[in-house]
Amino acid sequence: MSSGNPLGDVEVTDPRAMRALAHPVRLAILDRLRRHGPSTATELAPHVGATPTVASWHLRHLAEFGLVQDAEPGPDRRKRRWEAVGRGFRFAPGADGESREAAGALAQLMFRRSADAPARWMAEVGPALPPQWLRLSGLADTRIALSPAELAELSDAVEQLLAPYVHRSTADRPPDARVVRLMRYVLPEGAEDDGGADTTGATGAADGPA
Repeated sequence: MSSGNPLGDVEVTDPRAMRALAHPVRLAILDRLRRHGPSTATELAPHVGATPTVASWHLRHLAEFGLVQDAEPGPDRRKRRWEAVGRGFRFAPGADGESREAAGALAQLMFRRSADAPARWMAEVGPALPPQWLRLSGLADTRIALSPAELAELSDAVEQLLAPYVHRSTADRPPDARVVRLMRYVLPEGAEDDGGADTTGATGAADGPA
């Protein structure tokens, strides 16, 4: 794990790997494996919108780029079980056109996949949360003016803060802990907006979902 990757993500730099990831079934497979642990292609199939044969093909393709690997055999040792490598993955476009195009395709798919997550949370999860959890949930939307170096420093500080919680074992979690999804969108605005940046920021949902 590099010092710039405190969360222990797999670092994807090969444009071919980015293109391999830019597929809804493959992203769904990785998400399922990370959240629920090792599974067979047959177990994954109904959750990722594919047949067991197709899921198996996608798993082998992900394995070629080191994103999944064989897991310990289950009770039926004849069935191949898979697990995700790392807790997540990260990628960034390189200087060449192929890398930028591949990273752009992957980023676009990931944005689309997460776009309706807040609405689903509002409809399915939020209404049933206890008040103490509801008060802490919601949306923060802050605009600040930063240089590239400052944005990198801020992003690293956030990950350093998160890392102890990401790596904490289940046994070390408080009894009242539950999984919390922190979605971070880092969206530098266009040059024409630089002069009007709101450096005071605006944060919502201190009292509930926004």
